[in-house]
Amino acid sequence: MPGPDTTLPKNEWAATIFFSLRHAIWAGAAVALLAHYAAGHSESKPAQLQSASAPSQTQSQSGAAPAPPAASSPQQSPNENGTYVIRKDVDEVLLHATVVDDKQHIVTDLDRNAFTVFEDGKPQSIISFHHEDIPVSMGIVIDNSGSMREKRAKVNQAALNLVRSSNPQDEVFVVNFNDEYYLDQDFTNDLLKLKEALEKIDARGGTALRDALVASAEHLKRDAKLERKVLFVVTDGEDTASRESLEDAVKQLQEESGPSVYAIGILGDEEHPKRARRALEIIAQRTGGIAFFPSTLDQVAEISRQVAHDIRNQYTIGYKPTNPRASGGFRAIRVEAKKGHGKLVVRTKSGYYAGPQPPASGTK
Repeated sequence: MPGPDTTLPKNEWAATIFFSLRHAIWAGAAVALLAHYAAGHSESKPAQLQSASAPSQTQSQSGAAPAPPAASSPQQSPNENGTYVIRKDVDEVLLHATVVDDKQHIVTDLDRNAFTVFEDGKPQSIISFHHEDIPVSMGIVIDNSGSMREKRAKVNQAALNLVRSSNPQDEVFVVNFNDEYYLDQDFTNDLLKLKEALEKIDARGGTALRDALVASAEHLKRDAKLERKVLFVVTDGEDTASRESLEDAVKQLQEESGPSVYAIGILGDEEHPKRARRALEIIAQRTGGIAFFPSTLDQVAEISRQVAHDIRNQYTIGYKPTNPRASGGFRAIRVEAKKGHGKLVVRTKSGYYAGPQPPASGTK
């Protein structure tokens, strides 16, 4: 019997192909590796998926996902399978925003009138507004390089704390990465399966952080059943192995409906901490997440619970851009919020790359 389908497409031009192998392998060797994975591979790390020359079996068999009918405003409610779907106007841009006061406390009691949205400096009309604990599709992306060997036990526990503190209806997958990246558990809310995936530790090699994030974002884009998307990444060093540049990686993460990235950088022993820190800050800030830099490993568990609290207390704001989406290009976004006479800080994505509207999102 074939093993589980663990395809994770890497980028938009290759949305229907498997994860790449950096070292060329014969087709027979690829089949053997996949057979080993199907047999359970419990005594070693999962087989790396075959090269980018092979088409995705999942895509060729399943085809495009059916689109639900468009609605005038986004709303996420369970369908007949118990899965949540946000339906929205076909021209609507959705923002997921966290609001904090001057003491960095999350503000949860605002209404629509408290917000003003700007796209490319021009105010936009808000057409939908929600503040609910809506489930998310989330990827947990964990550094598995050699320097993480002694840190993984506490990092894994923090990742599980995140899941325990999140909405029980979230769907979560796990990617472990070093100089390659591995989908060790596809979407599930089964805590035991996630724990087993996190424990597939083979700490060695370099750090291909950007490649792993881009591939994980593409997996969210293609296979997530929920509209809200999040990546939670933990790393302890500078990217040393990615083919994606920081600029290109951020651009792909900023595609419309792309994920918010929450990052934890354990950089105390990093040789170039400033450069590593800056990269994580850029990725998080531009996607509407936040980067944390704990001074000790023991702080990671509490940060993971803070991330869950942040995700579960966001506002969903929809607007119809005055500049038609079809004209393309990058759109800079700024959101302001006020409460009484005080100005608050709104954290959301700093912009997005527009293009022709894809089919409305829905369940697979």
